[in-house]
Amino acid sequence: MNQERKFNGFSSSTLDFLNSLQTNNNKSWFEAHKPDYQKHLLEPLHNLAVDLSRDMLAIDPVLVVGSKAVSRIYRDTRFARDKSPYKTTMWLTFKRPQRDWMDAPAYFFEIAPATYRYGMGYYSAAPETMHRLREALDANPQEFHKAISFFPKQKVFVVEGEKYKKVLNENKPEEIRDWYQRKNFYLVCNRKIDQRLLSGHLVDDLLSGFNLVAPFYHYLMQLKDRQPPRAFL
Repeated sequence: MNQERKFNGFSSSTLDFLNSLQTNNNKSWFEAHKPDYQKHLLEPLHNLAVDLSRDMLAIDPVLVVGSKAVSRIYRDTRFARDKSPYKTTMWLTFKRPQRDWMDAPAYFFEIAPATYRYGMGYYSAAPETMHRLREALDANPQEFHKAISFFPKQKVFVVEGEKYKKVLNENKPEEIRDWYQRKNFYLVCNRKIDQRLLSGHLVDDLLSGFNLVAPFYHYLMQLKDRQPPRAFL
């Protein structure tokens, strides 16, 4: 039995709100337009999170889903140079409920005034985490290849994230070296605003993409769960 969906797409009003917020990022404007925020941005984000929840739990039953996956629009400006009080980008994050979630793989969807994107990876991987990945690549490259066997065959996701400038191991094959050099990484699909975003088909795109990268998610999570982080040398 198919689950009845609540999400029918974002709208032009969603984009109008985000674009206007960029120009009018202040409390008085936001309070005057708070009903627009709730109806055109927050409500569809909540509906999208709900529609994705059952399938995300099938990938990992420990993930935080539903309304708890939706970001807050209010910015913490205490330690930020940019003192604008509201975010002009909103997102969903499907992650495990743990303190060090930024150092664990997570799924995400993000909407901005002119673009949207989705994918899976690290928000901010610690050096120890990436060191452990390189150790796994050295010890068992076959296991890594199996986890990313989908990657060369698809055209949805690209790898992004900062790299070391110095070559860490020049003996690694080209297809491995790109991963080996990473300080941090995530698989992401970057899109400009299109009709998929403005329709319920977005749910299908996200579920297809999230399931595609699930073997790599499980590989990364197993590395994290396998042993405590080692000191990075």
